[in-house]
Amino acid sequence: MDTAISRERHTLAHRRPGSRNLALAFVGVITSVALATPAMAVETGALFEQVTNRAKEMAASPYEEASAELPEALSEMDYDRYRQIRYRDERALWKDDGDFEVELFHPGFLYDQPVDIHLLEDGEVRSLPFESERFRYDDDAADLAELDLSGLGYAGFRLHYPLNRADYKDEFAVFLGASYFRLVGRDQGYGLSARGLAIDTALPQGEEFPAFREYWLVKPQPGDTHMTVLALLDSPSLAGAYRFDITPGKRTQIDTEARLFAREDVEKLGVAPLTSMFLHGEMDRRQEDDYRIRVHDSSGLLMATSTGEWTWRVLENPESLQISGLQDTSPKGYGLVQRPQHFNAYLDMEARYERRPSQWVEPQGEWGEGHVELVEIPTDSEAHDNITAYWVPATPLMAGDSRTYRYRTWTFGDTPTAEPLARVVRSRQGWGGVPGQSDPPDERLRQFIIDFRGGELEGLDPSQPVEMTLTTSSGETAEAKVTPLPDDDTWRASFTLLPDGDQPADIRLTLMLRGERLSETWNSIWSP
Repeated sequence: MDTAISRERHTLAHRRPGSRNLALAFVGVITSVALATPAMAVETGALFEQVTNRAKEMAASPYEEASAELPEALSEMDYDRYRQIRYRDERALWKDDGDFEVELFHPGFLYDQPVDIHLLEDGEVRSLPFESERFRYDDDAADLAELDLSGLGYAGFRLHYPLNRADYKDEFAVFLGASYFRLVGRDQGYGLSARGLAIDTALPQGEEFPAFREYWLVKPQPGDTHMTVLALLDSPSLAGAYRFDITPGKRTQIDTEARLFAREDVEKLGVAPLTSMFLHGEMDRRQEDDYRIRVHDSSGLLMATSTGEWTWRVLENPESLQISGLQDTSPKGYGLVQRPQHFNAYLDMEARYERRPSQWVEPQGEWGEGHVELVEIPTDSEAHDNITAYWVPATPLMAGDSRTYRYRTWTFGDTPTAEPLARVVRSRQGWGGVPGQSDPPDERLRQFIIDFRGGELEGLDPSQPVEMTLTTSSGETAEAKVTPLPDDDTWRASFTLLPDGDQPADIRLTLMLRGERLSETWNSIWSP
Protein backbone atom coordinates (compact mmCIF):
# COMPACT_ATOMS: atom_id res chain seq x y z
CA MET A 1 0.00 0.00 0.00
CA ASP A 2 1.31 3.48 -0.86
CA THR A 3 0.88 5.09 2.54
CA ALA A 4 1.88 8.51 1.21
CA ILE A 5 -1.15 8.53 -1.12
CA SER A 6 -3.38 7.37 1.69
CA ARG A 7 -2.10 9.98 4.08
CA GLU A 8 -2.43 12.81 1.58
CA ARG A 9 -6.03 11.85 0.94
CA HIS A 10 -6.81 11.72 4.64
CA THR A 11 -5.17 15.04 5.32
CA LEU A 12 -7.00 16.81 2.55
CA ALA A 13 -10.00 14.73 3.59
CA HIS A 14 -12.74 13.65 1.26
CA ARG A 15 -13.15 17.28 0.18
CA ARG A 16 -12.73 18.42 -3.38
CA PRO A 17 -10.20 21.21 -3.93
CA GLY A 18 -10.89 24.90 -3.54
CA SER A 19 -14.23 24.61 -1.80
CA ARG A 20 -14.13 24.82 1.99
CA ASN A 21 -16.42 27.58 3.25
CA LEU A 22 -14.90 27.77 6.70
CA ALA A 23 -11.43 26.40 6.09
CA LEU A 24 -9.96 28.49 3.29
CA ALA A 25 -7.54 30.49 5.39
CA PHE A 26 -3.88 29.72 5.39
CA VAL A 27 -0.98 29.76 7.75
CA GLY A 28 1.22 32.85 7.73
CA VAL A 29 4.99 33.06 8.05
CA ILE A 30 7.17 35.54 9.93
CA THR A 31 10.89 35.94 9.86
CA SER A 32 12.26 34.71 13.17
CA VAL A 33 14.83 32.60 14.86
CA ALA A 34 14.30 29.91 17.45
CA LEU A 35 13.52 31.31 20.89
CA ALA A 36 16.44 29.48 22.45
CA THR A 37 19.82 28.78 20.87
CA PRO A 38 21.33 25.27 20.85
CA ALA A 39 23.64 26.36 23.65
CA MET A 40 20.75 27.08 26.01
CA ALA A 41 19.22 24.10 27.79
CA VAL A 42 15.49 24.66 28.07
CA GLU A 43 12.53 22.73 29.47
CA THR A 44 9.10 22.62 27.84
CA GLY A 45 7.52 24.85 30.48
CA ALA A 46 10.23 27.49 30.14
CA LEU A 47 9.92 27.41 26.36
CA PHE A 48 6.16 27.92 26.63
CA GLU A 49 6.82 31.01 28.76
CA GLN A 50 9.08 32.34 26.00
CA VAL A 51 6.39 31.72 23.38
CA THR A 52 3.90 33.47 25.68
CA ASN A 53 6.16 36.51 26.00
CA ARG A 54 6.52 36.60 22.21
CA ALA A 55 2.74 36.60 21.82
CA LYS A 56 2.37 39.37 24.40
CA GLU A 57 4.98 41.52 22.65
CA MET A 58 3.37 40.96 19.26
CA ALA A 59 -0.05 42.02 20.58
CA ALA A 60 1.48 45.27 21.82
CA SER A 61 2.59 46.12 18.27
CA PRO A 62 0.65 46.76 15.06
CA TYR A 63 -0.30 43.67 13.13
CA GLU A 64 2.05 42.73 10.30
CA GLU A 65 0.45 40.89 7.42
CA ALA A 66 2.10 37.55 6.81
CA SER A 67 3.64 37.20 3.41
CA ALA A 68 5.52 34.54 1.55
CA GLU A 69 6.25 34.53 -2.15
CA LEU A 70 6.04 31.00 -3.45
CA PRO A 71 7.23 30.14 -6.94
CA GLU A 72 4.30 30.23 -9.34
CA ALA A 73 4.69 26.50 -9.92
CA LEU A 74 3.68 25.99 -6.26
CA SER A 75 1.13 28.76 -5.76
CA GLU A 76 -0.78 27.94 -8.96
CA MET A 77 -0.74 24.15 -8.75
CA ASP A 78 -4.00 22.21 -8.57
CA TYR A 79 -5.08 19.47 -6.19
CA ASP A 80 -4.04 16.56 -8.40
CA ARG A 81 -0.52 17.89 -8.88
CA TYR A 82 -0.14 18.65 -5.17
CA ARG A 83 -0.99 15.04 -4.38
CA GLN A 84 2.00 13.94 -6.44
CA ILE A 85 4.33 15.51 -3.84
CA ARG A 86 4.85 12.79 -1.24
CA TYR A 87 6.83 12.82 1.93
CA ARG A 88 9.58 10.21 2.13
CA ASP A 89 8.69 7.94 5.05
CA GLU A 90 12.35 7.22 5.71
CA ARG A 91 12.92 10.95 6.40
CA ALA A 92 10.38 11.11 9.21
CA LEU A 93 11.58 13.02 12.26
CA TRP A 94 12.63 10.64 15.06
CA LYS A 95 12.42 7.69 12.69
CA ASP A 96 12.99 4.45 14.66
CA ASP A 97 13.76 6.49 17.79
CA GLY A 98 10.70 5.86 19.96
CA ASP A 99 7.02 5.46 19.19
CA PHE A 100 6.37 8.93 17.75
CA GLU A 101 7.33 10.16 14.29
CA VAL A 102 6.63 13.42 12.45
CA GLU A 103 6.17 13.97 8.72
CA LEU A 104 5.98 17.37 7.05
CA PHE A 105 3.76 18.99 4.42
CA HIS A 106 5.10 20.69 1.33
CA PRO A 107 3.97 24.27 0.65
CA GLY A 108 1.77 24.84 -2.39
CA PHE A 109 -1.80 24.47 -3.66
CA LEU A 110 -4.06 25.97 -0.94
CA TYR A 111 -1.18 26.10 1.54
CA ASP A 112 0.71 29.09 0.21
CA GLN A 113 1.87 30.62 3.51
CA PRO A 114 4.50 28.33 5.08
CA VAL A 115 5.17 28.16 8.80
CA ASP A 116 8.36 27.98 10.83
CA ILE A 117 8.91 24.69 12.64
CA HIS A 118 11.35 24.20 15.50
CA LEU A 119 12.33 21.13 17.49
CA LEU A 120 13.03 20.82 21.22
CA GLU A 121 15.28 17.80 21.63
CA ASP A 122 17.29 16.94 24.77
CA GLY A 123 16.94 20.46 26.13
CA GLU A 124 18.04 22.16 22.93
CA VAL A 125 15.92 24.14 20.46
CA ARG A 126 16.75 24.18 16.77
CA SER A 127 14.94 25.40 13.68
CA LEU A 128 14.00 22.94 10.95
CA PRO A 129 14.92 24.34 7.51
CA PHE A 130 13.00 23.33 4.39
CA GLU A 131 14.65 20.49 2.48
CA SER A 132 13.35 19.33 -0.89
CA GLU A 133 15.13 16.02 -0.28
CA ARG A 134 12.45 15.09 2.23
CA PHE A 135 9.90 14.75 -0.62
CA ARG A 136 9.28 12.68 -3.73
CA TYR A 137 8.09 14.65 -6.75
CA ASP A 138 6.20 12.08 -8.78
CA ASP A 139 4.54 12.19 -12.21
CA ASP A 140 3.11 15.68 -12.91
CA ALA A 141 5.13 17.17 -10.03
CA ALA A 142 8.48 15.83 -11.26
CA ASP A 143 9.66 19.21 -12.57
CA LEU A 144 9.39 20.74 -9.09
CA ALA A 145 12.46 18.79 -8.01
CA GLU A 146 14.56 21.21 -10.10
CA LEU A 147 13.38 24.33 -8.22
CA ASP A 148 15.45 26.02 -5.53
CA LEU A 149 12.98 26.01 -2.62
CA SER A 150 15.44 26.67 0.20
CA GLY A 151 14.19 29.02 2.91
CA LEU A 152 10.51 28.37 2.25
CA GLY A 153 9.35 26.63 5.40
CA TYR A 154 6.76 23.85 5.57
CA ALA A 155 2.98 23.99 5.23
CA GLY A 156 2.39 21.95 8.40
CA PHE A 157 2.99 18.52 9.88
CA ARG A 158 1.38 15.25 10.88
CA LEU A 159 2.04 12.98 13.84
CA HIS A 160 2.39 9.19 13.75
CA TYR A 161 2.14 6.55 16.49
CA PRO A 162 1.35 2.79 16.64
CA LEU A 163 -2.32 3.54 17.20
CA ASN A 164 -3.96 0.41 15.77
CA ARG A 165 -1.12 -2.11 15.41
CA ALA A 166 2.23 -2.44 17.13
CA ASP A 167 4.11 -2.82 13.84
CA TYR A 168 2.81 0.29 12.05
CA LYS A 169 2.82 3.96 13.02
CA ASP A 170 -0.55 5.42 12.04
CA GLU A 171 -1.18 9.07 11.33
CA PHE A 172 -3.34 10.36 14.20
CA ALA A 173 -3.06 14.18 14.11
CA VAL A 174 -2.56 16.84 11.42
CA PHE A 175 -1.80 20.54 11.86
CA LEU A 176 -2.33 22.18 8.47
CA GLY A 177 -3.86 25.51 7.39
CA ALA A 178 -4.60 28.58 9.55
CA SER A 179 -5.13 27.25 13.10
CA TYR A 180 -6.79 24.01 11.96
CA PHE A 181 -5.91 20.59 13.32
CA ARG A 182 -7.55 17.19 13.01
CA LEU A 183 -7.50 14.09 15.19
CA VAL A 184 -8.45 10.45 14.91
CA GLY A 185 -8.69 7.74 17.54
CA ARG A 186 -8.29 4.02 17.09
CA ASP A 187 -10.10 2.60 14.02
CA GLN A 188 -11.34 6.06 12.95
CA GLY A 189 -10.90 8.07 9.73
CA TYR A 190 -10.55 11.83 9.43
CA GLY A 191 -13.73 13.90 9.49
CA LEU A 192 -14.36 17.07 11.46
CA SER A 193 -11.63 19.60 12.31
CA ALA A 194 -10.74 21.63 15.36
CA ARG A 195 -9.28 25.14 15.36
CA GLY A 196 -7.17 27.17 17.73
CA LEU A 197 -9.63 30.07 17.72
CA ALA A 198 -12.55 31.60 15.82
CA ILE A 199 -13.06 35.37 15.50
CA ASP A 200 -16.19 37.12 14.20
CA THR A 201 -17.63 33.97 12.66
CA ALA A 202 -20.84 34.64 10.69
CA LEU A 203 -20.72 38.41 11.31
CA PRO A 204 -21.45 40.86 8.45
CA GLN A 205 -17.87 42.14 8.31
CA GLY A 206 -16.59 38.64 7.60
CA GLU A 207 -14.67 36.12 9.63
CA GLU A 208 -11.11 36.71 10.75
CA PHE A 209 -8.93 33.60 10.61
CA PRO A 210 -6.14 33.51 13.20
CA ALA A 211 -3.17 31.44 12.06
CA PHE A 212 -0.47 29.45 13.78
CA ARG A 213 2.72 31.03 12.47
CA GLU A 214 5.29 28.94 14.30
CA TYR A 215 5.40 25.53 15.97
CA TRP A 216 7.76 23.91 18.45
CA LEU A 217 7.68 20.11 18.47
CA VAL A 218 8.91 18.58 21.72
CA LYS A 219 10.56 15.20 21.24
CA PRO A 220 9.00 12.60 23.56
CA GLN A 221 11.21 10.64 25.90
CA PRO A 222 11.54 6.86 25.43
CA GLY A 223 8.37 5.18 26.67
CA ASP A 224 6.29 8.37 26.58
CA THR A 225 2.69 7.91 25.41
CA HIS A 226 2.11 11.58 24.68
CA MET A 227 3.93 14.47 23.03
CA THR A 228 3.80 18.24 23.31
CA VAL A 229 3.39 20.85 20.57
CA LEU A 230 3.69 24.59 21.22
CA ALA A 231 2.31 27.14 18.77
CA LEU A 232 2.39 30.89 18.22
CA LEU A 233 -0.88 32.31 16.89
CA ASP A 234 -1.40 35.70 15.28
CA SER A 235 -4.20 37.69 13.64
CA PRO A 236 -5.18 41.36 13.24
CA SER A 237 -7.12 41.30 16.53
CA LEU A 238 -4.87 39.30 18.82
CA ALA A 239 -1.85 37.06 19.35
CA GLY A 240 -1.67 33.91 21.40
CA ALA A 241 0.52 31.12 22.77
CA TYR A 242 -0.78 27.55 22.72
CA ARG A 243 0.37 24.38 24.42
CA PHE A 244 -1.01 21.05 23.17
CA ASP A 245 -0.28 17.89 25.16
CA ILE A 246 -1.40 15.15 22.77
CA THR A 247 -2.13 11.54 23.74
CA PRO A 248 -3.09 9.10 20.95
CA GLY A 249 -5.29 6.12 21.73
CA LYS A 250 -8.81 4.75 21.48
CA ARG A 251 -9.78 8.33 22.20
CA THR A 252 -7.04 10.64 21.01
CA GLN A 253 -6.87 13.51 23.48
CA ILE A 254 -5.33 16.96 23.62
CA ASP A 255 -4.94 19.00 26.80
CA THR A 256 -4.85 22.59 25.58
CA GLU A 257 -3.76 25.83 27.21
CA ALA A 258 -4.42 28.96 25.17
CA ARG A 259 -3.02 32.31 26.36
CA LEU A 260 -4.57 35.17 24.39
CA PHE A 261 -3.49 38.83 24.16
CA ALA A 262 -5.79 41.30 22.37
CA ARG A 263 -4.35 44.12 20.25
CA GLU A 264 -7.88 45.21 19.21
CA ASP A 265 -11.42 44.75 20.51
CA VAL A 266 -12.85 41.38 19.49
CA GLU A 267 -16.57 41.55 18.71
CA LYS A 268 -17.10 37.77 18.88
CA LEU A 269 -14.53 35.44 20.39
CA GLY A 270 -15.02 31.75 19.57
CA VAL A 271 -13.11 29.49 21.97
CA ALA A 272 -12.28 25.84 21.16
CA PRO A 273 -14.03 25.77 17.76
CA LEU A 274 -15.05 22.58 15.99
CA THR A 275 -15.78 22.60 12.24
CA SER A 276 -17.65 19.93 10.30
CA MET A 277 -19.83 19.09 7.28
CA PHE A 278 -23.53 18.27 7.02
CA LEU A 279 -25.10 17.79 3.59
CA HIS A 280 -28.21 15.73 4.31
CA GLY A 281 -29.48 13.39 6.98
CA GLU A 282 -32.50 11.85 8.62
CA MET A 283 -34.46 15.03 9.36
CA ASP A 284 -34.14 16.61 5.90
CA ARG A 285 -37.37 17.70 4.21
CA ARG A 286 -35.79 18.05 0.75
CA GLN A 287 -35.51 15.09 -1.58
CA GLU A 288 -31.85 14.44 -2.30
CA ASP A 289 -30.77 12.89 -5.60
CA ASP A 290 -28.38 10.61 -3.74
CA TYR A 291 -28.39 6.85 -3.12
CA ARG A 292 -26.78 7.44 0.28
CA ILE A 293 -29.09 7.68 3.26
CA ARG A 294 -26.95 10.25 5.06
CA VAL A 295 -23.99 12.41 4.09
CA HIS A 296 -22.34 14.16 7.01
CA ASP A 297 -19.24 14.24 9.20
CA SER A 298 -21.39 15.10 12.23
CA SER A 299 -25.10 14.68 12.85
CA GLY A 300 -25.62 16.73 15.99
CA LEU A 301 -24.29 19.12 18.60
CA LEU A 302 -24.23 17.66 22.12
CA MET A 303 -23.83 19.85 25.20
CA ALA A 304 -23.54 18.96 28.88
CA THR A 305 -24.67 21.93 30.97
CA SER A 306 -23.51 22.95 34.42
CA THR A 307 -26.87 21.75 35.84
CA GLY A 308 -26.47 18.20 34.52
CA GLU A 309 -28.73 18.49 31.48
CA TRP A 310 -27.52 16.99 28.20
CA THR A 311 -28.90 18.66 25.06
CA TRP A 312 -28.83 16.98 21.64
CA ARG A 313 -29.27 19.54 18.88
CA VAL A 314 -30.01 18.00 15.48
CA LEU A 315 -27.90 19.49 12.67
CA GLU A 316 -29.38 20.55 9.37
CA ASN A 317 -28.37 21.99 6.02
CA PRO A 318 -30.54 25.12 6.15
CA GLU A 319 -31.89 27.13 3.25
CA SER A 320 -30.28 30.26 4.71
CA LEU A 321 -27.60 30.98 7.29
CA GLN A 322 -28.74 29.79 10.72
CA ILE A 323 -27.11 30.82 14.00
CA SER A 324 -28.29 29.59 17.40
CA GLY A 325 -26.90 29.42 20.92
CA LEU A 326 -27.17 27.29 24.04
CA GLN A 327 -26.70 29.48 27.12
CA ASP A 328 -24.85 28.33 30.24
CA THR A 329 -22.34 29.23 32.92
CA SER A 330 -19.18 27.11 32.89
CA PRO A 331 -20.59 24.16 30.93
CA LYS A 332 -19.29 20.66 31.53
CA GLY A 333 -18.64 20.15 27.83
CA TYR A 334 -19.84 20.19 24.25
CA GLY A 335 -19.01 18.47 20.99
CA LEU A 336 -19.98 17.66 17.43
CA VAL A 337 -21.09 14.04 17.26
CA GLN A 338 -21.41 11.49 14.47
CA ARG A 339 -24.46 9.26 14.93
CA PRO A 340 -25.09 6.52 13.93
CA GLN A 341 -21.82 4.61 13.48
CA HIS A 342 -22.62 1.64 11.27
CA PHE A 343 -22.16 1.23 7.52
CA ASN A 344 -25.83 0.64 6.68
CA ALA A 345 -26.64 4.16 7.86
CA TYR A 346 -24.55 5.71 5.04
CA LEU A 347 -23.85 3.07 2.34
CA ASP A 348 -20.73 4.96 1.21
CA MET A 349 -17.76 2.68 0.55
CA GLU A 350 -15.42 5.58 -0.31
CA ALA A 351 -16.06 8.21 2.35
CA ARG A 352 -16.93 5.67 5.10
CA TYR A 353 -18.83 8.23 7.11
CA GLU A 354 -19.52 5.70 9.85
CA ARG A 355 -15.82 5.89 10.79
CA ARG A 356 -15.78 9.67 11.20
CA PRO A 357 -14.86 10.68 14.76
CA SER A 358 -16.92 12.74 17.14
CA GLN A 359 -15.01 15.29 19.23
CA TRP A 360 -15.67 16.58 22.73
CA VAL A 361 -14.48 19.78 24.44
CA GLU A 362 -14.28 19.70 28.25
CA PRO A 363 -13.45 23.06 29.89
CA GLN A 364 -10.85 22.97 32.65
CA GLY A 365 -11.68 25.50 35.34
CA GLU A 366 -14.46 28.08 35.30
CA TRP A 367 -15.26 29.62 31.92
CA GLY A 368 -18.00 31.87 33.32
CA GLU A 369 -21.15 32.99 31.53
CA GLY A 370 -21.59 32.57 27.80
CA HIS A 371 -23.06 30.25 25.22
CA VAL A 372 -22.16 27.50 22.81
CA GLU A 373 -22.88 28.97 19.40
CA LEU A 374 -23.82 26.78 16.45
CA VAL A 375 -23.47 28.11 12.90
CA GLU A 376 -25.12 26.20 10.03
CA ILE A 377 -24.39 27.37 6.48
CA PRO A 378 -26.31 26.26 3.37
CA THR A 379 -24.32 24.03 1.04
CA ASP A 380 -24.95 21.91 -2.03
CA SER A 381 -21.80 19.82 -1.76
CA GLU A 382 -20.13 17.55 0.75
CA ALA A 383 -16.87 19.26 -0.24
CA HIS A 384 -17.88 22.22 1.95
CA ASP A 385 -17.40 22.50 5.69
CA ASN A 386 -20.62 24.27 6.65
CA ILE A 387 -20.98 23.59 10.38
CA THR A 388 -19.07 25.15 13.25
CA ALA A 389 -19.57 25.30 17.02
CA TYR A 390 -17.58 27.13 19.69
CA TRP A 391 -17.86 28.80 23.10
CA VAL A 392 -18.62 32.55 23.14
CA PRO A 393 -17.88 34.18 26.53
CA ALA A 394 -20.37 36.78 27.73
CA THR A 395 -17.54 39.16 28.65
CA PRO A 396 -15.96 40.58 25.49
CA LEU A 397 -12.21 40.57 24.94
CA MET A 398 -11.06 44.18 24.64
CA ALA A 399 -7.83 45.68 23.32
CA GLY A 400 -5.09 45.27 25.92
CA ASP A 401 -6.87 42.40 27.69
CA SER A 402 -5.34 38.99 28.21
CA ARG A 403 -7.15 35.75 28.89
CA THR A 404 -6.25 32.08 29.37
CA TYR A 405 -8.44 29.12 28.44
CA ARG A 406 -7.66 25.55 29.39
CA TYR A 407 -9.62 22.63 28.03
CA ARG A 408 -9.38 18.97 27.12
CA THR A 409 -10.63 17.77 23.75
CA TRP A 410 -10.85 14.17 22.59
CA THR A 411 -12.27 11.92 19.91
CA PHE A 412 -14.97 9.33 20.60
CA GLY A 413 -17.71 7.32 18.89
CA ASP A 414 -21.41 8.11 19.16
CA THR A 415 -21.52 9.20 22.80
CA PRO A 416 -19.00 10.48 25.37
CA THR A 417 -18.21 7.98 28.10
CA ALA A 418 -19.45 10.43 30.73
CA GLU A 419 -23.00 10.69 29.39
CA PRO A 420 -25.33 8.83 31.79
CA LEU A 421 -28.67 9.40 30.03
CA ALA A 422 -30.55 7.68 27.24
CA ARG A 423 -29.48 9.16 23.93
CA VAL A 424 -31.24 10.01 20.68
CA VAL A 425 -30.70 7.28 18.08
CA ARG A 426 -33.14 8.48 15.40
CA SER A 427 -34.99 11.66 14.47
CA ARG A 428 -37.61 11.74 11.70
CA GLN A 429 -40.27 14.13 10.49
CA GLY A 430 -42.87 14.26 7.74
CA TRP A 431 -46.35 15.43 6.91
CA GLY A 432 -48.72 14.85 9.79
CA GLY A 433 -51.56 13.35 7.76
CA VAL A 434 -52.37 9.74 6.84
CA PRO A 435 -52.34 8.84 3.12
CA GLY A 436 -55.86 8.29 1.80
CA GLN A 437 -57.65 10.33 4.47
CA SER A 438 -60.94 11.68 3.23
CA ASP A 439 -60.52 14.80 5.35
CA PRO A 440 -56.73 15.36 5.51
CA PRO A 441 -55.26 17.81 8.05
CA ASP A 442 -53.55 21.11 7.25
CA GLU A 443 -50.73 20.49 4.77
CA ARG A 444 -48.40 22.41 7.11
CA LEU A 445 -48.88 19.87 9.91
CA ARG A 446 -45.63 18.05 10.76
CA GLN A 447 -45.25 14.69 12.47
CA PHE A 448 -42.06 14.14 14.49
CA ILE A 449 -40.69 10.89 15.91
CA ILE A 450 -37.62 10.73 18.13
CA ASP A 451 -36.24 7.37 19.28
CA PHE A 452 -34.18 7.01 22.46
CA ARG A 453 -32.02 4.17 23.73
CA GLY A 454 -29.63 3.47 26.61
CA GLY A 455 -29.27 4.76 30.15
CA GLU A 456 -32.18 3.95 32.46
CA LEU A 457 -34.28 2.90 29.46
CA GLU A 458 -32.28 -0.33 29.19
CA GLY A 459 -34.43 -3.18 30.45
CA LEU A 460 -37.25 -0.83 31.49
CA ASP A 461 -40.57 -2.65 31.49
CA PRO A 462 -43.11 -1.29 28.96
CA SER A 463 -45.60 -0.84 31.79
CA GLN A 464 -43.53 1.97 33.31
CA PRO A 465 -45.17 5.41 32.91
CA VAL A 466 -42.51 7.09 30.76
CA GLU A 467 -43.69 10.49 29.56
CA MET A 468 -42.22 13.51 27.83
CA THR A 469 -41.81 17.18 28.54
CA LEU A 470 -42.36 19.03 25.26
CA THR A 471 -42.04 22.75 24.57
CA THR A 472 -41.99 24.89 21.44
CA SER A 473 -41.22 28.57 20.96
CA SER A 474 -44.01 28.93 18.38
CA GLY A 475 -46.79 26.91 16.78
CA GLU A 476 -48.97 24.29 18.45
CA THR A 477 -47.99 20.75 19.44
CA ALA A 478 -50.44 17.88 19.83
CA GLU A 479 -50.75 14.08 19.97
CA ALA A 480 -47.68 13.75 22.22
CA LYS A 481 -47.06 10.18 23.33
CA VAL A 482 -44.25 7.82 24.37
CA THR A 483 -44.23 4.21 23.16
CA PRO A 484 -41.79 1.31 23.66
CA LEU A 485 -40.70 -0.19 20.33
CA PRO A 486 -40.78 -3.93 19.55
CA ASP A 487 -36.99 -4.34 19.91
CA ASP A 488 -37.38 -3.98 23.72
CA ASP A 489 -34.46 -1.50 23.79
CA THR A 490 -35.88 1.65 22.21
CA TRP A 491 -38.60 4.11 23.26
CA ARG A 492 -40.27 6.45 20.80
CA ALA A 493 -41.52 9.97 21.48
CA SER A 494 -43.90 11.32 18.86
CA PHE A 495 -45.90 14.52 18.41
CA THR A 496 -47.30 16.83 15.76
CA LEU A 497 -46.48 20.48 15.20
CA LEU A 498 -48.69 23.02 13.43
CA PRO A 499 -46.32 25.92 12.65
CA ASP A 500 -47.31 29.52 13.28
CA GLY A 501 -47.07 30.95 9.78
CA ASP A 502 -43.44 31.37 8.78
CA GLN A 503 -42.17 31.53 12.36
CA PRO A 504 -39.40 29.04 13.18
CA ALA A 505 -40.11 26.75 16.12
CA ASP A 506 -37.44 25.98 18.70
CA ILE A 507 -38.61 22.57 19.96
CA ARG A 508 -37.31 20.74 23.06
CA LEU A 509 -38.27 17.27 24.26
CA THR A 510 -37.09 15.15 27.21
CA LEU A 511 -38.19 11.71 28.46
CA MET A 512 -39.13 11.60 32.13
CA LEU A 513 -40.12 8.91 34.65
CA ARG A 514 -41.82 9.98 37.88
CA GLY A 515 -40.21 13.40 37.72
CA GLU A 516 -36.70 12.13 36.96
CA ARG A 517 -34.94 12.89 33.68
CA LEU A 518 -34.26 9.74 31.65
CA SER A 519 -32.82 11.14 28.41
CA GLU A 520 -30.94 13.82 26.62
CA THR A 521 -33.02 16.84 25.74
CA TRP A 522 -33.74 16.59 22.03
CA ASN A 523 -33.66 20.01 20.38
CA SER A 524 -34.45 21.16 16.85
CA ILE A 525 -35.19 24.48 15.21
CA TRP A 526 -37.95 23.82 12.69
CA SER A 527 -38.23 26.36 9.88
CA PRO A 528 -41.45 26.08 7.84
